[in-house]
Amino acid sequence: MRLSQMLFVTLRDDPADAEIPSHKLLLRAGYIRRIGSGLYAYLPLMWRVLQKVSQIVREEMNATGAQECLLPQLQPADLWKESGRWDTYTKAEGIMFSLIDRREQQLGLGPTHEEVITAIARDMIRSYRQLPLHLYQIQTKFRDEIRPRFGLMRGREFIMKDGYSFHTDEASLKETYQDMYKAYSNILRRSGLAFRAVEADSGAIGGSGSTEFMILAEAGEDEVLYTEDGKYAANVEKAVSLPIDAETSRFTTYQKRDTPGTETIEKVCQILNCSPTQVVKNVLYKVVYANDNVLLVLVSIRGDQEINEVKLLNELAKVEDQHRRTSTVLSLTISDTSDQNIWATKPLPLGYIAPDLPNDYIANRTLFTRQELQEKLELNLDEINEILQDLPLSPSYSLPDVRKAIEKKFNESHSPQINTLSEALKKTRQLKLQYPNPKFLRYYDKTVVGLKNFVTGGNEAEYHVVGANWDEQFSLTDCYEVDVRKARPGDRAKDNPEQTLQSARGIEAGHIFQLGTKYSQAMGATYTNEQGEEKPLFMGCFGVGVSRLAQAAVEQSYDKDGIIWPVAIAPYHAIVTIPNIKDAQQVEIAQKLYTQLNQAGIETLLDDRDERAGVKFKDADLIGIPYRIVTGRAIANGKVEVVERATRKSQEIAIDEVTATLKQWITEAIKGKD
Repeated sequence: MRLSQMLFVTLRDDPADAEIPSHKLLLRAGYIRRIGSGLYAYLPLMWRVLQKVSQIVREEMNATGAQECLLPQLQPADLWKESGRWDTYTKAEGIMFSLIDRREQQLGLGPTHEEVITAIARDMIRSYRQLPLHLYQIQTKFRDEIRPRFGLMRGREFIMKDGYSFHTDEASLKETYQDMYKAYSNILRRSGLAFRAVEADSGAIGGSGSTEFMILAEAGEDEVLYTEDGKYAANVEKAVSLPIDAETSRFTTYQKRDTPGTETIEKVCQILNCSPTQVVKNVLYKVVYANDNVLLVLVSIRGDQEINEVKLLNELAKVEDQHRRTSTVLSLTISDTSDQNIWATKPLPLGYIAPDLPNDYIANRTLFTRQELQEKLELNLDEINEILQDLPLSPSYSLPDVRKAIEKKFNESHSPQINTLSEALKKTRQLKLQYPNPKFLRYYDKTVVGLKNFVTGGNEAEYHVVGANWDEQFSLTDCYEVDVRKARPGDRAKDNPEQTLQSARGIEAGHIFQLGTKYSQAMGATYTNEQGEEKPLFMGCFGVGVSRLAQAAVEQSYDKDGIIWPVAIAPYHAIVTIPNIKDAQQVEIAQKLYTQLNQAGIETLLDDRDERAGVKFKDADLIGIPYRIVTGRAIANGKVEVVERATRKSQEIAIDEVTATLKQWITEAIKGKD
């Protein structure tokens, strides 16, 4: 391709809205163009990179026997409601674009395709003879990011390879999981990237186990903890470790101490002259579920440790309601003063809370009179009477019953009444938030279990207690033991305490999951085994962020002058630069090399623009083509200058040997990564 004929515009200054080096460089070098918040056009150079990444992905996936397909981007909400994830993606995480079509059907723009593929399997897989089966696609996905940032790293539209496998049992699933582990490692290795495979939290996808493939880069959003012996690596959200040993307490008797102005662990340790390893701190959270349940959660953990809220969310996802059903967590927040003004019966001793904070701090209010409902839901008398007409006549009504009554009317009604009912539904949720379950859900982290004569809050402002012990001053009855501490660098490895955890930053480029039967059971996707029994399908899920991987490659490899592409995914292998377009001999040799190189399979650009040599050299460095061939002064000796972008190594090579030399270098560079 000739640069004079290409859509090619570079920028000398960093764009104001670009935050990390790779984002700045891709914009400056003319690879992408911002169209809107989190929305980018892939320009010709970038599209070539994405095609190369996609081809490597296809080759590795096809080598495992996976079959490529293409699934719809628009997905019916009903499928997501079957799996139980509609609330998770539209309310809790809020990342799915949802819409109503002209037939008043709810749809979502797919951030992922588990529901669609499970529906296909449900309809088409009948027998064990059809299994195992592995389908994949390379598709545009959508996420309604609250704050799109970092270019293609966290955009609202992106390209992704996602694959889904179906099996008769867990053993078969694990075989494919290992095949994908190898395939993903090959994809990143062939792309010329330094990476680390780490244990990961499965998040909203779910399943029994998962592995992330992290491209190592200083600007990575994720923290990876690993041991130097290479036997352990995990995302910090998933990582486990052994904390430092707790110091022996200097207190021997239980006492209440006056500790004014000690709302923090640091301050209380200073005034009491104690170690934070001997303090039990108690953190109060508010949890909102999709079924309108609201729980106040008190978590006790050792004073020198932090709570890993991802681990805490996983514990809260197991909580059952009175009907023994679990529900999606919509939000998890530390309960602040404004929130406590709603539910607390009296001011809380913030900063001085003990593990046994009494339940009577919570307002116990679940019933409302007809007049209260009319006022709080802002309905007129006829509207509230119509809603409550199907409920038994009573002096007061429970919120769940009222909500069901409104939902029934909502489903039966049409505009304009439907708007009034919709607002009433929202207000019932607000009322529920004001009157939560009148008991604290109490968790204690494993770090506090063995503490003796510890320090903790006194349930009274300005006071702590010292010399406290479990089963003496504080009971663990009606509390649940959990592991919710955040592992951190310097901790001892759990499986080998002689190893300590190190930290690195990474960009998640791939993620593989063992889903098990989560989706097949929820959506009724079964097969018939050899004995004629109907069994749920075992599933795996495997994703690679194609556009994310491409930008991550830039984040991993650049310098002050621009991008340094790995040879395997560079948009072009070489660029022939003509320093002086008015020199006929330079032009002739450049065009000859350009033709020869492309005919030999070496993808080559020709910079034939009428620009100064310095501009051309700067642009070549900025766009990061692996090899630059300059038809400058050396042509007088029958040679050209060849510069390797990664090392800046320059050498003069005979014109007739350029094609063979570059072909060898490129082959070695790509083969070295296979």
